[in-house]
Amino acid sequence: PQDYRWSIALTPQPGAGLSRISVPTDVYLHARSASLADVRLFDATGKPLAFALTAPPTQSRTQRDTIAMRIFPVNGSHIGYYDLDNVDIRTGNDGRLLSVTARGGSAHDATPGLQGLILDAGPPAKDGRIDALRFTLPPGTDNYNAQVLLEASDDLKQWDAIATTTLNWLRNSDTQTLANDRIEFSPRSFRYARLSWQYGDPITFASIAAQQVSVTAIVPPRATIALKGTTGKSVDERLYATPIAIPADSIGLQLDEGNTSMPVTLGVYHPASEAPRHRLHLRPQARATQAAYFEPLLNTTFYRISMDGKERVSGDLSMPIVQTAQWVLRPQYQSGTNPNLNSVLRLGWTPASLVFLTSGKGPYQLVFGKNGATSAALPLSQVAPGFTQEELLALPVATAARVVALNSDAPVEKIADGAGLRLAALWAALLLGVAVLGFFAWRLLSQMKQEQGSSDKQEP
Repeated sequence: PQDYRWSIALTPQPGAGLSRISVPTDVYLHARSASLADVRLFDATGKPLAFALTAPPTQSRTQRDTIAMRIFPVNGSHIGYYDLDNVDIRTGNDGRLLSVTARGGSAHDATPGLQGLILDAGPPAKDGRIDALRFTLPPGTDNYNAQVLLEASDDLKQWDAIATTTLNWLRNSDTQTLANDRIEFSPRSFRYARLSWQYGDPITFASIAAQQVSVTAIVPPRATIALKGTTGKSVDERLYATPIAIPADSIGLQLDEGNTSMPVTLGVYHPASEAPRHRLHLRPQARATQAAYFEPLLNTTFYRISMDGKERVSGDLSMPIVQTAQWVLRPQYQSGTNPNLNSVLRLGWTPASLVFLTSGKGPYQLVFGKNGATSAALPLSQVAPGFTQEELLALPVATAARVVALNSDAPVEKIADGAGLRLAALWAALLLGVAVLGFFAWRLLSQMKQEQGSSDKQEP
């Protein structure tokens, strides 16, 4: 552990043989590797522990609702599911089913009967799917048995058969009922349904309820960082020193001045040696003198505008993951002056999930901050073999303490924009200057004493 610069104490829950934690923000701020290759986990005796770094497990929230379907009987003289196409259906402007009427084709001496039911579940909910229907018998019906076919449609024209089942109710003398009153099928989105009988007497059910399942994805925890800029090659250009480990997938700018609209180009500088050959004019001998070249990555407009006492500000822009040690912001219109010198660049990312075995003796140390380290993370299948996504989500979550500098008990303040390194350099330069001045002062005093002694000896 002493080979690494920073440490965070991890405390797993009691009895947990396997734990997980979202990689703390401080790891991304101080790690020396873009891939977190310098991250290690040790127990109290310095024994390395097995761990894996993975994308956060996919999480979702499932909600089940019951929808009462509106029932429209189809009555006619010929009972058969094929006759359900021979009906007039009237709907409202919003698609609401208003009436269903069977057309001609019946014999004069035939007794009209129920051909089927057409159902309206209402507008489909966003991200909602129906996976079952439940039927309630009409009053006075105790025993019933029939096989039914269920079809679904979104436009009342094209019908898809989605399920067939036998519905039955059996009641004994003690008024106890044994019932199979549901049709279950693969979840799907639809508004209209059609029910026909393959055998058994058609009836108009007292009610039909649809079970709607809504699955909503849960966004994993996000991390953000605010970076202060420095002047670049021109007064308009701003440079933002960035921790190399941050896998930024969103970016925004908090403008310093109000009522501003600023089209910008965001990008990175690359060393001249990495420039495309056409940018170097195919002259290898000139590469050493070429300046770093600029690679534009995003073009967007940041704004901050007040209207009617309210302020509109540009949000964060999603982007493919970018890892760099420095972001460059260039206004698309060079003005020679920049009123937003103190604007703050905001980066966002989704921290990885760290899964580890809680073997050895606690407390455990998550250490990082070493140049040239090779990755020690193992595949998840070796740390948590055989675990499903649901089981990984249910793992106990460990607690992380504040980041500390190893060999020091004092917590280290987060400095996101590289100011810590600049501050240390300034202090080092200041101390060096004081030492140099002290040395010259000592030499000067020594010379003055020597000259004073010589003059005293020369006096008569």
